[in-house]
Parts: sequence; C-alpha cells; structure tokens
Amino acid sequence: MLQISEPGQSKKTRPVIGIDLGTTNSLVAISSDGKTVRYFTDEQGRVTIPSVVHYGEVVSVGYDVPKVRGIDTVRSVKRLMGRAADDADVLAYLTRTGMAVDTESEGIVRLLLGGKWRTPVEVSADILRYLKTRAEAGLGEPVFDAVITVPAYFNDAARQATKDAARLAGLNVLRLVNEPTAAALAYGLDKQAEGTFMIYDLGGGTFDVSILKLTDGVFQVLATGGDAVLGGDDIDAAIAEALGEEDLPARIQAARVLKEKLTTADVAEVYPFTLTRAQLEQAAMPYIRRTLLIAEEVLEDSGISADELSGIVLVGGSTRMPLVRRKVAEAFGREPLVDIDPDKVVAHGAALQAAALGGQGRADMLLLDVTPLSLGLETMGGLVEKIIPRNTPIPITRAQEFTTFKDGQTGMDIHVLQGERETVETCRSLARFRLSGIPPLVAGQARVMVMFSVDADGILTVRALEQTTGTEQSVQVKPSYGLDEAEMIEMLKSSITNARADVTERMVREARLELERALEAAQAAFNADKTLLSLDDQQRLLADMATAKQALTLSVPDEIKQAMETLEDAFRTFAELRVQEALKKAVVGKKIQDVANG
Repeated sequence: MLQISEPGQSKKTRPVIGIDLGTTNSLVAISSDGKTVRYFTDEQGRVTIPSVVHYGEVVSVGYDVPKVRGIDTVRSVKRLMGRAADDADVLAYLTRTGMAVDTESEGIVRLLLGGKWRTPVEVSADILRYLKTRAEAGLGEPVFDAVITVPAYFNDAARQATKDAARLAGLNVLRLVNEPTAAALAYGLDKQAEGTFMIYDLGGGTFDVSILKLTDGVFQVLATGGDAVLGGDDIDAAIAEALGEEDLPARIQAARVLKEKLTTADVAEVYPFTLTRAQLEQAAMPYIRRTLLIAEEVLEDSGISADELSGIVLVGGSTRMPLVRRKVAEAFGREPLVDIDPDKVVAHGAALQAAALGGQGRADMLLLDVTPLSLGLETMGGLVEKIIPRNTPIPITRAQEFTTFKDGQTGMDIHVLQGERETVETCRSLARFRLSGIPPLVAGQARVMVMFSVDADGILTVRALEQTTGTEQSVQVKPSYGLDEAEMIEMLKSSITNARADVTERMVREARLELERALEAAQAAFNADKTLLSLDDQQRLLADMATAKQALTLSVPDEIKQAMETLEDAFRTFAELRVQEALKKAVVGKKIQDVANG
C-alpha cells in the first residue's frame, strides 16, 4: 500500500493490488503485510476469472459472458497485444476465431465487437477494469495503483500496450513484473528460500522459463526465454482435432474440460466425447517437448547445470497435467515444486511486489530482471556496437562516447538495434533519430555521448548529447509492431551458429573502414599538395589509390590491411615532402632566434 497523508494528519495507506493478466484466466490479489496474500473472489467464491469479454448491450467479463458467445465475444486477446494486423500469429488467431479485423487500420489490430472497432488494448482494459472493481468491492475503498505481470518475452510494444490498457481502466502501473519472476517472488518470500531456481511457466497462451538466483533478498534473473504463442490453448486445439471434425467450438470447449478431468482420471467423458489420458498425452507431447527444448537452452544460457538447481517451480494451469510434471522431472532430474497453486502463484508474487512498492513488504527485497536481447546502435560500415548486452539486469543505464567520421560533419543519425549478430542487416531495427547541431570540426574531434536506459518495465530510452554545445535528442522505444517469439529464438540460435562468420565479417568491415579513411586522407593530401610531385610521381600515386580502392571489394581482412600498408608505403615519401614544405613556409622571413623562441 502507498503511504499518503495530508499535513498535520496521521499517515494512512492506499491499497496497491497485484494483477495476473493472463491469456486464459486472470486474478487479482493484495498483501497488507508483505507475507500473507488475499485473493479477491466473485460472489460464487471463484478466484480466477476467464479472460473473456462479450460486447452486447452491456460489456460482460469472465463468468458473466453469455453461454452463447458468437462473434461479439473475444478470448485470449493477450496474444494480440503489441502485434501488427499482418503478423502471422494474428492472422492465425483471426482464422481460428473467425473474427473480423479492420483492414484500414494502418497495421493496428482492430476487432469488430458489438458493432464497434476495438483494439486489444481496449479489450484488456475492460478485463482490468473488472478486476479493479472486484478488488474495490472486497476492500470497500477505491483502488488506483497496481503491479501487473507480463510474459518475460513481451517486447516493448506489448509492455507499453499493457500499461496503456491499465491507464484506460483507471489504474496507475507501479511496476510491470515478468511472470516467472513473480513466481520466484512468491516462493522466495513465503518460504524464505535461497538458491537457484528454474521457473517453468506454461499458461494458456504463452510459455516462459527463467533461471533466477535468490540470495539475501536479491532476486536476480540469470537468463530467460520463452514462446509468446505456445500454451494450453495449443494443447486444447490438438485435443479438439483428435476428437473429430465437426463443430470446432464445441470440441475446443470439451477439450478444456476433458484435459482438466484427466489430471486425476485415466478416462474422461464430456458428452458426446470420450478421451483417455494416453490420447491426451499423445496430443500434448509435441508442445511439451518444445517447452523442454526452450528450458534446456535457457539453462545453458544461465551458465549452470541442472544439478545446480535448488528447485523447479511450476506455474500455470497447464502444469497440473501429470505429463508435464513427469517430463520436467525426467528432463532435469528432480521433482518440481508445487506448494503454491500454479494458477495463483503469479498473482501471489504480484501482490507481494505490490506490497513492497507500497511500503508494506520486505524493505530489503531487490528484484533484478534482465534484458532478453542485446541493445546497441549502428556504427560506420553497417556494424552494431552493443551498449547493453543480453541478460543484463534492469533497470540499467549505460553510456558510450562516439565521434564524427568526416570533416565538418554537423549531424549524426542514431539507429537503435536489438539482437546478437554483428551487422545491422542481421539485427532488428527499433528506432531512428537524428542529432543535429554538431560543431563542424575535423573528423574524430566532436564528442557525442549516447546513453541507453532500460527502466524496470523493460522500456528503452536512448539519449544523444553533443558535449560541446549541449545539443540533445532522445527517443523512447515503443515499436509499433511486436517481435515474433519464434523470430527471437531464431535470432539467438543464429547468433551462435554464425558466431565465427560474424566475427570475420566484422573484421572485414573494420578493415574496409580503416582503408576508406586512409584513402580519404591520401586524396585530400594529394589534392592540396600534388604540385610538390613530378607528373610521373602524381600518376604513380593516382594508380596506387586506384589499386587501394579495388581492395575495398575484398573479403579477407589481412588482404585489405595489406592494401592499406601498401598505400601508406607509397605515400610515405610524399608525406615527408609535405612536412618539409610546411616547415619551409613556417620559417620564411623569420630570424633563427624568432624560430627558436616559437
């Protein structure tokens, strides 16, 4: 709870709630002492609410949605947060649900619901508004502040969309917390645990896995990974496909119920469908196998082995499946922890973080999330200079000094990139802006400080400052379109596969840059003082420069460096003549004593 008071009055508290805004289900909770957690229920005592919204004469959320839903009902809208209308996963979602999308929305997803075009942000706002109302009813007072959880692999666009939805719902977001981190908070604070944990979070629409180290109240994320379009919904669809070909909505609804029943039974029936646990596991196994592969990669990224894990925390309703618990135990050599209800554990952690931010939790608790991919900017030659490496704890601010490439350069284009590769074309462009007003100095003399800041919510701000004049420009990175999780995983794999080739390519480009600079300097010197040379020497140097220019097309670093050395050797005598000429001009008409005295 936040401390608020008027002058001369005693302090009182303002409630801060924790919200698990899930793909399939959502929860809201609060902790008044930073230890115990209270979950807000509806009139029937249900803790979770389905993340479903119906737009009829009134807006209905969760269990209030009519049984006959139709095209004015939307579920799993979290899959659309921060994504473009032409995104492959958005198109797949629309095909599966049969929903109409606005094709004139310039890339923004707009769904036709209740006769009106609505964005995923607006739909999520209605879910958050419902949760806010539920908390206010339970507390008997208004609620304005919240901690909201998001998948670890939500990019800037999806995170910003979540904050925008909260703002529409009348909530001030004190912190966005990654879902796996929230689970670690729940176990770490409740059990006073220390050690290294894997958080395996298989929700309705997303999968996240993180490796977290808990020491003396510090929660540090060592590595994180996931898939934003892999979850229980996919397993439901696979079960539905196994049930037959008719009436897809009915089969999907039956699949969810059958999956839940088969967590404790060997055979389940939802008229007219019957399913065995063996059939369920056969349908689900390809998806569980994908989660284990991701978990193994993240564990490798963290630099620790499975033997060093203190425990594995399961999160999400899909982890109730015996298949999941069995396969996780087989893959990592230990039984997973299931002390806290996997449906509640994320909201539990969110409530504890809310209490900490509101002054009710542990004062010594520190939460350190990390950047999932490296952040950097473009330098000359199409190279990427990494400013904040992957898996750096956030919040973080890092700065690096850059300079101009050409004489008299008065502007600099700042191109912000994300990724692990060495060249611009192999990384993802996040933003561009221009810094103008740089003093027209000799190349290399201007000083431009570029600062990258990632806040606790994972939002990046880049600022460029020319240090002589104080000229400044900045940009907050909120990409219009999200990065597909399959693309993100592919980016990481590609960086490993192409590591050797990338280093060679970087060396080639750096060698070319050095040769280009040498050629520019040689051309400038030649233009200024070619009269010092005979015509034959002039022709020879022109030929040497032409040969060096041809070397710019070479792809072997050593060959390019050799060409530059040859050029420098060719110009050495000319350089000596220029120095002699400069000295001669400096002493003409002066007495020896004047020269000696400077």
